[in-house]
Amino acid sequence: MFSIIQAAGWPIWPLILCSIVALAVVIERMFHLREAVVVPPQLLDEVVGVMRQQLPSADVTAKLEANSVLGSVLASGIRAISGNPRMTEDELRQTFENAGRHAVHGLERYLNTLGTIATAAPLLGLLGTVVGMIEIFGSQAPTSGGSANPQLLAHGISVALYNTAFGLIIAIPSLMFYRYFRGRIDEFQLRMEMAAVQMMPQLMRFAVRGGGQRKA
Repeated sequence: MFSIIQAAGWPIWPLILCSIVALAVVIERMFHLREAVVVPPQLLDEVVGVMRQQLPSADVTAKLEANSVLGSVLASGIRAISGNPRMTEDELRQTFENAGRHAVHGLERYLNTLGTIATAAPLLGLLGTVVGMIEIFGSQAPTSGGSANPQLLAHGISVALYNTAFGLIIAIPSLMFYRYFRGRIDEFQLRMEMAAVQMMPQLMRFAVRGGGQRKA
Protein backbone atom coordinates (compact mmCIF):
# COMPACT_ATOMS: atom_id res chain seq x y z
CA MET A 1 0.00 0.00 0.00
CA PHE A 2 2.80 2.42 0.85
CA SER A 3 4.45 1.72 -2.49
CA ILE A 4 1.17 2.53 -4.26
CA ILE A 5 0.90 5.81 -2.36
CA GLN A 6 4.46 6.69 -3.32
CA ALA A 7 3.83 5.79 -6.95
CA ALA A 8 0.60 7.80 -7.13
CA GLY A 9 2.46 10.99 -6.21
CA TRP A 10 1.49 14.06 -4.23
CA PRO A 11 -2.15 14.29 -5.48
CA ILE A 12 -3.07 11.26 -3.39
CA TRP A 13 -2.32 13.01 -0.09
CA PRO A 14 -5.45 15.21 -0.17
CA LEU A 15 -7.43 12.03 -0.79
CA ILE A 16 -5.85 10.36 2.22
CA LEU A 17 -6.78 13.41 4.31
CA CYS A 18 -10.37 13.21 2.99
CA SER A 19 -10.54 9.53 3.90
CA ILE A 20 -9.42 10.24 7.48
CA VAL A 21 -11.92 13.07 7.90
CA ALA A 22 -14.75 11.00 6.39
CA LEU A 23 -14.01 8.07 8.69
CA ALA A 24 -13.95 10.37 11.73
CA VAL A 25 -17.29 11.95 10.76
CA VAL A 26 -18.92 8.56 10.19
CA ILE A 27 -17.78 7.25 13.59
CA GLU A 28 -18.85 10.46 15.36
CA ARG A 29 -22.30 10.51 13.73
CA MET A 30 -22.87 6.79 14.31
CA PHE A 31 -22.35 7.44 18.02
CA HIS A 32 -24.49 10.57 18.26
CA LEU A 33 -27.36 9.44 16.02
CA ARG A 34 -28.29 6.45 18.14
CA GLU A 35 -31.95 6.12 19.08
CA ALA A 36 -31.17 6.15 22.81
CA VAL A 37 -29.33 9.46 22.42
CA VAL A 38 -31.87 11.20 20.19
CA VAL A 39 -35.38 9.81 20.80
CA PRO A 40 -35.58 7.25 23.62
CA PRO A 41 -38.73 5.17 22.97
CA GLN A 42 -40.30 5.45 26.45
CA LEU A 43 -39.32 9.03 27.25
CA LEU A 44 -42.59 10.69 26.22
CA ASP A 45 -44.71 8.27 28.28
CA GLU A 46 -42.49 8.85 31.30
CA VAL A 47 -42.79 12.63 30.98
CA VAL A 48 -46.57 12.46 30.59
CA GLY A 49 -46.71 10.22 33.67
CA VAL A 50 -44.75 12.73 35.73
CA MET A 51 -47.08 15.54 34.58
CA ARG A 52 -50.33 13.91 35.67
CA GLN A 53 -50.71 16.18 38.70
CA GLN A 54 -48.32 19.08 38.18
CA LEU A 55 -45.53 20.41 36.04
CA PRO A 56 -42.08 18.95 36.68
CA SER A 57 -39.76 20.94 38.93
CA ALA A 58 -36.77 22.84 37.57
CA ASP A 59 -34.39 20.04 38.59
CA VAL A 60 -36.47 17.38 36.84
CA THR A 61 -36.73 19.58 33.75
CA ALA A 62 -32.96 20.04 33.70
CA LYS A 63 -32.47 16.28 33.89
CA LEU A 64 -34.98 15.83 31.08
CA GLU A 65 -33.10 18.33 28.93
CA ALA A 66 -29.82 16.46 29.49
CA ASN A 67 -31.42 13.08 28.82
CA SER A 68 -31.57 13.26 25.02
CA VAL A 69 -32.34 15.49 22.03
CA LEU A 70 -36.05 14.77 22.39
CA GLY A 71 -35.75 15.55 26.09
CA SER A 72 -34.37 18.99 25.29
CA VAL A 73 -37.32 19.68 22.99
CA LEU A 74 -39.88 18.58 25.58
CA ALA A 75 -38.07 20.54 28.29
CA SER A 76 -38.35 23.72 26.21
CA GLY A 77 -42.14 23.39 26.23
CA ILE A 78 -42.25 22.74 29.97
CA ARG A 79 -40.07 25.78 30.67
CA ALA A 80 -42.18 27.92 28.35
CA ILE A 81 -45.48 27.07 30.06
CA SER A 82 -43.89 27.38 33.51
CA GLY A 83 -42.48 30.81 32.71
CA ASN A 84 -45.63 32.07 31.00
CA PRO A 85 -48.80 30.29 32.21
CA ARG A 86 -50.92 32.54 29.96
CA MET A 87 -49.17 31.20 26.86
CA THR A 88 -51.51 30.38 23.99
CA GLU A 89 -51.45 27.14 22.03
CA ASP A 90 -49.94 28.89 19.01
CA GLU A 91 -47.13 30.33 21.12
CA LEU A 92 -46.41 26.92 22.62
CA ARG A 93 -46.37 25.38 19.15
CA GLN A 94 -43.90 28.03 18.03
CA THR A 95 -41.71 27.23 21.03
CA PHE A 96 -41.63 23.57 20.07
CA GLU A 97 -40.89 24.45 16.44
CA ASN A 98 -37.95 26.63 17.41
CA ALA A 99 -36.58 23.95 19.73
CA GLY A 100 -37.05 21.35 17.00
CA ARG A 101 -35.14 23.42 14.45
CA HIS A 102 -32.28 23.83 16.89
CA ALA A 103 -32.28 20.09 17.62
CA VAL A 104 -32.26 19.12 13.93
CA HIS A 105 -29.44 21.57 13.28
CA GLY A 106 -27.40 19.77 15.92
CA LEU A 107 -28.21 16.37 14.40
CA GLU A 108 -26.99 17.59 11.00
CA ARG A 109 -23.59 18.57 12.35
CA TYR A 110 -20.71 17.54 10.06
CA LEU A 111 -23.06 16.10 7.43
CA ASN A 112 -22.17 18.88 5.00
CA THR A 113 -18.52 17.90 5.42
CA LEU A 114 -19.32 14.27 4.61
CA GLY A 115 -21.39 15.28 1.59
CA THR A 116 -18.62 17.56 0.35
CA ILE A 117 -16.09 14.74 0.61
CA ALA A 118 -18.43 12.40 -1.29
CA THR A 119 -18.65 14.98 -4.09
CA ALA A 120 -15.05 16.19 -4.13
CA ALA A 121 -13.17 12.88 -3.75
CA PRO A 122 -13.80 11.67 -7.35
CA LEU A 123 -12.78 15.08 -8.67
CA LEU A 124 -9.59 15.04 -6.62
CA GLY A 125 -8.87 11.56 -7.91
CA LEU A 126 -9.41 12.69 -11.49
CA LEU A 127 -7.15 15.67 -10.89
CA GLY A 128 -4.43 13.34 -9.61
CA THR A 129 -4.79 11.13 -12.67
CA VAL A 130 -4.59 14.08 -15.06
CA VAL A 131 -1.52 15.45 -13.27
CA GLY A 132 0.09 12.01 -13.35
CA MET A 133 -0.56 11.56 -17.06
CA ILE A 134 0.81 15.01 -17.83
CA GLU A 135 4.00 14.09 -15.99
CA ILE A 136 4.16 10.71 -17.76
CA PHE A 137 3.80 12.12 -21.27
CA GLY A 138 6.18 14.94 -20.45
CA SER A 139 8.87 12.56 -19.23
CA GLN A 140 8.58 9.97 -22.01
CA ALA A 141 11.51 10.73 -24.26
CA PRO A 142 11.34 9.11 -27.71
CA THR A 143 13.53 6.05 -28.19
CA SER A 144 16.02 5.63 -31.03
CA GLY A 145 13.17 4.29 -33.16
CA GLY A 146 11.30 7.57 -32.76
CA SER A 147 8.56 6.41 -30.38
CA ALA A 148 8.11 6.12 -26.63
CA ASN A 149 8.39 2.80 -24.85
CA PRO A 150 4.78 1.47 -24.77
CA GLN A 151 5.41 -0.74 -21.75
CA LEU A 152 6.68 2.15 -19.65
CA LEU A 153 3.84 4.32 -20.91
CA ALA A 154 1.21 1.73 -19.98
CA HIS A 155 2.75 1.28 -16.54
CA GLY A 156 2.78 5.02 -15.92
CA ILE A 157 -0.87 5.37 -16.93
CA SER A 158 -1.88 2.52 -14.62
CA VAL A 159 -0.07 4.20 -11.74
CA ALA A 160 -1.77 7.52 -12.52
CA LEU A 161 -5.18 5.82 -12.39
CA TYR A 162 -4.57 4.90 -8.75
CA ASN A 163 -5.75 8.39 -7.84
CA THR A 164 -9.09 7.97 -9.59
CA ALA A 165 -9.64 4.56 -8.03
CA PHE A 166 -8.75 5.84 -4.58
CA GLY A 167 -11.09 8.81 -5.01
CA LEU A 168 -13.97 6.49 -5.87
CA ILE A 169 -13.15 4.21 -2.95
CA ILE A 170 -13.56 7.23 -0.65
CA ALA A 171 -16.57 8.78 -2.37
CA ILE A 172 -18.84 5.74 -2.60
CA PRO A 173 -18.93 4.85 1.14
CA SER A 174 -19.08 8.56 2.06
CA LEU A 175 -22.15 9.04 -0.12
CA MET A 176 -23.80 5.91 1.26
CA PHE A 177 -23.27 7.00 4.86
CA TYR A 178 -24.41 10.56 4.03
CA ARG A 179 -27.70 9.23 2.65
CA TYR A 180 -28.09 6.88 5.60
CA PHE A 181 -27.57 9.66 8.13
CA ARG A 182 -29.97 11.94 6.27
CA GLY A 183 -32.63 9.24 6.46
CA ARG A 184 -32.02 8.74 10.18
CA ILE A 185 -32.31 12.47 10.85
CA ASP A 186 -35.57 12.70 8.88
CA GLU A 187 -36.97 9.80 10.89
CA PHE A 188 -35.90 11.39 14.18
CA GLN A 189 -37.33 14.74 13.15
CA LEU A 190 -40.71 13.15 12.41
CA ARG A 191 -40.74 11.34 15.75
CA MET A 192 -39.87 14.54 17.63
CA GLU A 193 -42.65 16.41 15.85
CA MET A 194 -45.16 13.71 16.78
CA ALA A 195 -43.96 13.77 20.39
CA ALA A 196 -44.37 17.56 20.52
CA VAL A 197 -47.91 17.27 19.14
CA GLN A 198 -48.80 14.74 21.85
CA MET A 199 -47.15 16.89 24.50
CA MET A 200 -49.03 20.09 23.70
CA PRO A 201 -52.44 19.17 25.17
CA GLN A 202 -50.71 17.86 28.30
CA LEU A 203 -48.97 21.19 28.78
CA MET A 204 -52.02 23.28 27.92
CA ARG A 205 -53.81 21.72 30.92
CA PHE A 206 -51.59 23.92 33.07
CA ALA A 207 -52.14 27.11 31.06
CA VAL A 208 -54.12 29.91 32.69
CA ARG A 209 -57.23 30.75 30.73
CA GLY A 210 -58.78 34.16 30.28
CA GLY A 211 -60.82 33.88 33.49
CA GLY A 212 -57.69 33.46 35.57
CA GLN A 213 -58.29 29.80 36.39
CA ARG A 214 -56.05 26.90 35.50
CA LYS A 215 -57.64 24.16 33.51
CA ALA A 216 -57.65 20.97 35.55
